[in-house]
Amino acid sequence: MKTITIERPQICSDEHLQYLDDLRESGVTNMFGAASYLEAGFYELDRAAANAVLAYWMKTFGVRQPQ
Repeated sequence: MKTITIERPQICSDEHLQYLDDLRESGVTNMFGAASYLEAGFYELDRAAANAVLAYWMKTFGVRQPQ
């Protein structure tokens, strides 16, 4: 089986990933709309960076949060 490596965006921090985990747990929004929450919550993220962080979070969620 081929292993796929997903490169973490340089701007992505553990704090961003935890924020998204918490946002998901809260049920406040559908996670496909979470980039705007990231952008509003972290001054260093513009829309493109927030989308990159969110995409990384989505692609790695199963690895970081095994059931």
